[in-house]
Amino acid sequence: MGYLAPECVVTGKASKESDVYSFGIVALEIAYGRKPFVTKVPESQMVMVEWVWDLYGMGRLLEAADPKVGPDFDEREMERLMIVGLWCAHPDHNFRLKIRQAIHVLNFEAPPPILPQKQPALSFFPPPLNTTTTSSDTSKNQYYSSNTYNTDSSKFTSSSTASSPSMSLLHTM
Repeated sequence: MGYLAPECVVTGKASKESDVYSFGIVALEIAYGRKPFVTKVPESQMVMVEWVWDLYGMGRLLEAADPKVGPDFDEREMERLMIVGLWCAHPDHNFRLKIRQAIHVLNFEAPPPILPQKQPALSFFPPPLNTTTTSSDTSKNQYYSSNTYNTDSSKFTSSSTASSPSMSLLHTM
């Protein structure tokens, strides 16, 4: 529990993207020093990805660093590990990076991405039963066209907004 990508829970099928998700969870677990779900902490910290993403949005990411690491850790390395972990654990498998991109960022060969301030809502749709385009495919494509993640290794940016009309449409389906 906690290491499976949301789409794996729905479909029962693993993919490269679901492996990236699991990698992200492990990266966050290393930085955080706890399992993905912990019950003996304040409610706001129970789900690791949500809590770390909230801290990221508030500009306080390093507060999630494992206190057992001590005060002498390299803050830039820890921050990159956490950001890569969040990016890998993006709820939408289409916005997760490739492992090669993660390695470049972790090795300081590429800048870390600028992620959305708030964790994006889950927007996974199981594949349609037939091969024709369905209305949910159309809605999904509208969401992707209004949210761009530039994965050029020189610029990792996001213009995602959780309040977009197409996102609201996806959330109600």
